[in-house]
Amino acid sequence: MDYLNLFVRSIFIENMIFAYFLGMCSYLAVSKTMKTAVGLGAAVIFVLSITVPLNFLLDTYLLRPGALSWLGAEYAEIDLSFLSFIMFIAVIAAMVQLVEMIVEKFAPALYGALGIFLPLIAVNCAILGGALFMQQKDFPGIDYALTYGVGSGIGWFLAIIGIAAIREKITYSNVPGPLKGLGITFIITGLMALGFMSFMGIKI
Repeated sequence: MDYLNLFVRSIFIENMIFAYFLGMCSYLAVSKTMKTAVGLGAAVIFVLSITVPLNFLLDTYLLRPGALSWLGAEYAEIDLSFLSFIMFIAVIAAMVQLVEMIVEKFAPALYGALGIFLPLIAVNCAILGGALFMQQKDFPGIDYALTYGVGSGIGWFLAIIGIAAIREKITYSNVPGPLKGLGITFIITGLMALGFMSFMGIKI
């Protein structure tokens, strides 16, 4: 799988929101305005771009069966894969803390607008999903993991700014009473997911 194919697949075909419905809580809660959606989307791109390659190195040289063989033949049989969840989440939490400090220092207004949802990126299942899918796909190198992380982040970013733009317009639309709020948001999300599914037929 070449880089361009992997990049396009991770954005459109294997989109974290529309294909796997990962990170829906932040997607629904922070997509009321474009400003907060862009801020959180950019933070997710940054966190996925850093954590997926870092977790790839962690998995390759520490966690998977035989990963410790670089320390010597006596360590070749050690299997630390049972620590994957804990280690992946620790890396994600550390990167989210870094993002939180950067946003608070350089964009305090955005930090206040995002509120609790910025630190909640640490438990955003899209971020952990990126690391677990990376492990499942068994990429041959860190360059593939980086491509996948950036692509997955961009896919999540496109999803949240897309729904935010639509929700801002819907405010002025005549939506039936029972569908106002989350109801119409879920319907639009389903329609957007169908649109993204059209990319499944593309071969690069």
